[in-house]
Amino acid sequence: MKKGRSRIMLSVVVDVGGTNIRLAVLDVVTGEISKVREYPCMQFITLDAALAQYFVTLPDPVSHLCIGIACQVEHDLVQMTNLNWKFSKQALQHKLSLKTLHVINDYTAISLAVPFVEDSQKIQIGSGKEVEDGVKAVFGPGTGLGVSHLLKHKEKWLSLDGEGGHTSFAPNTSQQADVLLLLQSQFGHVSNERLMSGQGLVNIYHALCRLAGKQPEYFEAAQISEAALNNECELATQTLNLFCEALGSFAGNLALSLDCKGGVYIAGGIIPRFVDFFKISEFRAYFEAKGRLSHYLKGIPTFLITHPNPGLLGASVYLQQELA
Repeated sequence: MKKGRSRIMLSVVVDVGGTNIRLAVLDVVTGEISKVREYPCMQFITLDAALAQYFVTLPDPVSHLCIGIACQVEHDLVQMTNLNWKFSKQALQHKLSLKTLHVINDYTAISLAVPFVEDSQKIQIGSGKEVEDGVKAVFGPGTGLGVSHLLKHKEKWLSLDGEGGHTSFAPNTSQQADVLLLLQSQFGHVSNERLMSGQGLVNIYHALCRLAGKQPEYFEAAQISEAALNNECELATQTLNLFCEALGSFAGNLALSLDCKGGVYIAGGIIPRFVDFFKISEFRAYFEAKGRLSHYLKGIPTFLITHPNPGLLGASVYLQQELA
């Protein structure tokens, strides 16, 4: 710190996924975020080690911190589902000398970003018109399957937490039913996350290989999607088709659950890898395929979020609302 310069107490927002951790400085007056950094989670043994590496790059101490993280956050001890990280909120706040520490679910953060995502940062899939300030559903396949709902109350956006990704998968075709039976023999309970995630793509593909009596050629989600997009493997193409169908049905369930006339928004790191394929997939058809309620779903829009850092944007919204 230069002589005579007053110290500024910084606010930092963090988005912790199962694969990467993203961090940024928040200007609580303007809402702008800056000094964005991204690190692989596997680079660190603990969360506080990742925070420490980022904090030393900043010119001033951090006073307020908001962390969006991919796990349950109700108790003092926070333990991630898809990563071997755990920490005590009280201990972390004390160790980092923070005035305030807010720990929220990653899809709480992502959902809070939705009202502030610009039109150029989302792609509408299919028909429907968004009702202003209507209830919204937000979900996204990535390392896991995050889910949240969003509603507005007295000019403040509130995110409804949940573990919707772990609800039971319900098949809608004979092929989906066959895949479900194979996955039940492997996992017992088959959640939607078992199919609608990075590992889910692998699970679907390997199940289809077993059904076809063939040995799998691919063991990573990126390999499967690439083979499908390049028309190199029919079973990989079937995998991507089934993945999109299942997402559509799941999205329709979310829309029906809370009258989501504000729209259904899709986040996560997987679908942006094959946007053109997704646009022409059966996603929207399966979204609307709800029998007597199909007409109801036709009026609800579905969007793919293309904002580069919705988790950081949503964490900044949360921290601004709390500090206000």
